[in-house]
Amino acid sequence: MFKHKTGNKFIIGDHHRRICALLDDIVRGKVKRAIINIAPRYGKTELVSKNFIAYGLALNPRSKFIHLSYSDDLVLDNSKEINETVKSDYYQRLFPEVIVESKNTKKWYTSEGGGVYAVSSAGQVTGFGAGQVDNPDDVQVELDEFVPAWESSFAGAIVIDDPIKPEDALSETIRERVNNRFESTIRNRVNSRNTPIIIIMQRLHEHDLCGYLQEIEPEDWTVLSLPCIWYDEQGTPQPLWEFKHTLEELYKIQKSNSFVFETQYLQNPKPLEGLMYSEFRTYDIIPYNKKSIRKNYTDTADTGSDYLCSICYVETETANYITDILFTQKPMEYTEPATAELLSRNQVEICYIESNNGGRSFGRNVEAQCRIIGNYQTTFLAFTQTDNKRVRIFTRSNEVQNLTFFPFGWEHKWPEFASHIKAYRKQQEYNSHDDAEDALTGTIEKREYYTKPIIRDKIGIW
Repeated sequence: MFKHKTGNKFIIGDHHRRICALLDDIVRGKVKRAIINIAPRYGKTELVSKNFIAYGLALNPRSKFIHLSYSDDLVLDNSKEINETVKSDYYQRLFPEVIVESKNTKKWYTSEGGGVYAVSSAGQVTGFGAGQVDNPDDVQVELDEFVPAWESSFAGAIVIDDPIKPEDALSETIRERVNNRFESTIRNRVNSRNTPIIIIMQRLHEHDLCGYLQEIEPEDWTVLSLPCIWYDEQGTPQPLWEFKHTLEELYKIQKSNSFVFETQYLQNPKPLEGLMYSEFRTYDIIPYNKKSIRKNYTDTADTGSDYLCSICYVETETANYITDILFTQKPMEYTEPATAELLSRNQVEICYIESNNGGRSFGRNVEAQCRIIGNYQTTFLAFTQTDNKRVRIFTRSNEVQNLTFFPFGWEHKWPEFASHIKAYRKQQEYNSHDDAEDALTGTIEKREYYTKPIIRDKIGIW
């Protein structure tokens, strides 16, 4: 239909196939509540708001759809295009059963009683319900002509496309108004408990409509999140749809506004308020300093779900320059040789390892492996961390921010580490892990052992 309407070929990406697979599951009755999170201009409205509704009417002319968005103009334009699609000669040759006479773009019907009601998410939805009242035998007979192998009927849906404007998402008042309206008005506009509800939008805030629904009904919603950058099995970043954005173009967008990129492009909403750290400074080349020393701080995993975090850095009189990071949940069989290789590769002179919870044994094994591969340069210093982790992270956060430099593009070199650091909240209840923050804080705490003579005096602590 896209080619017929525009004369252009629809450039299909893998994310389009994933969206259509979810829509097929909705039509088959396998999914009743669906959330699709994707960046703007990636084909979401064309697929879900326009073609899916026209497709649903083709499958069952009795289908009733309610189409909502933050903008009256958007939903009315979409409704008009759906109406024109259904009435087109091309569509009618394929599906002559779908007869539409009305040109009213806000509310129009098929000859079988189906139709579309299009209105803004803040507008009134009266006298119209999505789907059909349950009558499986009757509706299934109608559907059997089109999809005889399907076991469940489809009779329409509520399709919500961007329920809130990006600039309004930062307003708690407007967010709550949208969320409350979903509960008070939109949710009950279905004619059957089997009528699907589909929400497709870019993430804008932790507590936007998608966040709200996943918080109160996590088991009820099937979520398809499609960030613009994904990582293959080797951990290499890949663009979601290179036809739209290359990696280089996405990185430019990220550099211009990291908050917009995290939310709208990576579907990773984080608050502007309450974050422990803001933007870190970056470097291209580590400045020369006569008193610099190459260090490492390693925090071993306390439990099976914790991360090992090992940070290599060059400490100077004025700042710490991060050079390499190992951040993983993999077992000791992997982390011990990987840490030894990390230390050797970065020519680390001093390695601090927390000896709590097996750290001392871990340090001995890493030291042994360093010697085996020919690294006699790294000195290992074990220590027991007795101070409260949360208090340390909080009280040292300004020093971490002011004294730490990351290499340019560090978010892409160590994406999982970056994701944890950049999303870490001052309110502890929002944080599931603090291993990255703990180790980064440790690199600042160990600046007290700055001079090499003091460090040399501590050799042999194992």
